[in-house]
Formats: sequence, C-alpha cells, structure tokens
Amino acid sequence: MKDGDEATGHTAAARPRRADARRNQKSLLDAAAAVFVEAGVEAPVRDIAARAGVGTATIYRHFPTRADLIIGVYRHQVEACAEAGPDLLENSPTPYTALARWIDLFVDFLVTKHGLAAVLQSDHAGFGTLHAYFLDRLVPVCARLLDAATASGEIRSDLEAVALMRGVGNLCIGAESDPRYDARRLVALLVAGLRRTD
Repeated sequence: MKDGDEATGHTAAARPRRADARRNQKSLLDAAAAVFVEAGVEAPVRDIAARAGVGTATIYRHFPTRADLIIGVYRHQVEACAEAGPDLLENSPTPYTALARWIDLFVDFLVTKHGLAAVLQSDHAGFGTLHAYFLDRLVPVCARLLDAATASGEIRSDLEAVALMRGVGNLCIGAESDPRYDARRLVALLVAGLRRTD
C-alpha cells in the first residue's frame, strides 16, 4: 500500500512538471516565431530569450542547436495553423469568413516559413520530411474550409486546396525581405476572387 501511495504521489508530482514544460516550450516557440518574423531566423538567441522572459540557458536546454529551434518553430506554427481551421469554421459568421481568416494566418506562417525553409534546406537533411508534414497537416484543413464555403454557395467550386495554397505561397515569396511588399493585401485580392458572382 505504501509503495502504491508513493508511486501515485510521484506520478501526480510528475504530471504538473510535464505540463509546465509544455507551456514553457510553447512560450519559447511563440517568442522565437515572433523574433524570426521581425529579425529573421539568424536573430540572436538572447533576443528570443528576452522576448520569452527566460535565460538563454533555458532555450539551449529545450533546443540545443539553432536547427533544433528552427524545426521546433516550423512544427509549432504548422500545428497552430492546422488547429485554427476547425476553430475558425465553428466560430466565424460564415464559412467564407473562416476561409479568409485562415488564409491570413497561413500568410503569416508562410512569411516566416520561407526564411525557415531556406535555412533548413541548407543545414538539415530532414527538410523533405518536414515539407511532407506541412502538406499532410495543412492541405486537409484548407480543403475542409473550401468545401464548407463551396457548400454554403459563397465561392466557386472549381478550386483545389493544393492549388490555392500554392498560389498563396507564390504571392508570399520575398515578403519577408521587402517591407514595401504587402503579401497579405495581394492574397486578400486572390481570396476575394473566389467569391461567386452569379
């Protein structure tokens, strides 16, 4: 009985630490993503630490190398974008509004992703695996939003998710390096063009 109680106590004590570790890692990844958007993927780790309100040692404990941090941010942003789709569909006034809002999030991700991808392609052998993960997670989300907006009669029905995502991606190329280029505005014009006119 005593052994069982001790084991139970140990397990209960371990759970909050794991939850805290997940929260800490999420806050680090959020901070890193924000700094990457502002200053690029080569931004100093101390800037990320300052944004997250932790010491640099904490970042290195979670992400021993810059490649580890970049991969972590990439996966974190893919997951955030994937999880946003169903939530937007449930809480937006119309499926088309949900689609447009999701595309805005996707643009924000892509502007960061281009910088991440450039580093990963040159420094990390697993880039192809990460790209496949990106497609596996996000194409079904985009397809669900398109299907809902099509079923509601708000948009035309002759566009596939991959084609839309590729078009949005092409409009985002170079946006992270040219402050005069407003990718979101051009993508908004593309999304407006999906509306049915009849």
